[in-house]
Amino acid sequence: MPEDHYFTAHPASDGELRRVPVRLAGREVEVVTAGGVFSPGGLDRGTRVLLAEVPPPPAEGAFLDLGCGWGPLALTLALQSPEATVQAVDVNERALDLCRRNARTLGCTRLVASTPDEVDPDTGYDLIWSNPPIRVGKAVLHGMLTTWLRRLAAGGTAYLVVQKNLGGDSLQAWLARTLPDLMDPVTVAREATSKGFRVLRVTRA
Repeated sequence: MPEDHYFTAHPASDGELRRVPVRLAGREVEVVTAGGVFSPGGLDRGTRVLLAEVPPPPAEGAFLDLGCGWGPLALTLALQSPEATVQAVDVNERALDLCRRNARTLGCTRLVASTPDEVDPDTGYDLIWSNPPIRVGKAVLHGMLTTWLRRLAAGGTAYLVVQKNLGGDSLQAWLARTLPDLMDPVTVAREATSKGFRVLRVTRA
C-alpha cells in the first residue's frame, strides 16, 4: 500500500509514545501519539479545517469518526457531547491503541475505538466526521465511503475534509452520482472551502 501508516503499524510501546499538546473542543490538552500513524506531530491541516468549519455536534446521538488515527476528531466529538456514543474506526492497531489511551486520559468514557470488522454492521450514525485517507487509492477510498456513509441514520449528516488538489471536487461529484443509488434520498454539497481543502457534507433526508 502507498501509505504504510494506514495499514501496518502495531501498538506502540510506552517508550515510543510522544506527548503532544493540542487544542481540542476549546481546551488545551495533552495527547499521546507515535510513529506509524497519521500526523503524529499533532493536528494536521485537514483536521484543523474540518474542526473549524463544521457546526457543533448535537448533545446526544451515535457519532462516528471514520479513519480516527490517534483520535482528534473522535476526542473532540466526545468532549463536546459527553452524552453521545462515539465510535472511532481505523484499520491501524497502533492508531486505535493511541485513541483508546487518549480517551481514557481525557475521561471520554463513551468513546469506543475499533477496527471495522469489530463494529456491528447494523449500527446507524447520526453524525460522521472523517478526514479520509485519500492516498490509499480510489478503489479503497470509494469502498470505505460507500460502506460507512450508508450507515447514516435518517436525518444524519457526514462531513468529510479533502484536499482540493488531491481530488476534493472529483470526490464530491462521485459521491453525488453514487450515493443516491445506495441511500436515497441523500444530498451531497460543499460545506466550506478553506486553506486548499474542501469540506463536503452528505445528508440523509
